[in-house]
Amino acid sequence: MLSPMLDDFDAVLARARGGSGEAFTVIYEDLVRPVAAYLRARGASDVEDVTSEVFLSVFTGLGRFTGEQAQFRSWVFTIAHRRVVDGWRRGSRAPLQVPYEPDDDLRTSSSAEADALDVLGDQRVQELLAGVSEDQREVLTLRIVGDLTVEQVADVVGKKPGAVKALQRRGLATLRRIMQVEGVPL
Repeated sequence: MLSPMLDDFDAVLARARGGSGEAFTVIYEDLVRPVAAYLRARGASDVEDVTSEVFLSVFTGLGRFTGEQAQFRSWVFTIAHRRVVDGWRRGSRAPLQVPYEPDDDLRTSSSAEADALDVLGDQRVQELLAGVSEDQREVLTLRIVGDLTVEQVADVVGKKPGAVKALQRRGLATLRRIMQVEGVPL
């Protein structure tokens, strides 16, 4: 579902290309939540950092983009997908280890209950998604979290729309079976 904020996408894009901070903000606010949710679902190690990288690439690459709003959304999620893959590659080579410095820790703490629910929710989604193939997981997260069309997902993952539909159908059927075995009412 495309945001009503971008009903005049061509004008917003033109202003962003011209350096308008307001236009950048409109584009960012339209896509930041679904992009971050996609990155979180794909297991990005630092969602905020990777989201920033995605939008930095988007804003520096605006001059090279051609197309309409739907293609723009696909392009943004293609960049996000590539950042996730890059992160996996970096992580497989050498895990990042950062020492904890309590004096530099400026965080405020939320309630233990809120933290537990956030972790359990994320863990549960990750557990369910672990039950489907990698291709199915990619398609499901782009379709559900990224809110992309079948054609847009096909562009992002480099598959034909028919293959994307089949992966989505099989992935959802697998998730349904897992939940039924666990006794979760559907």
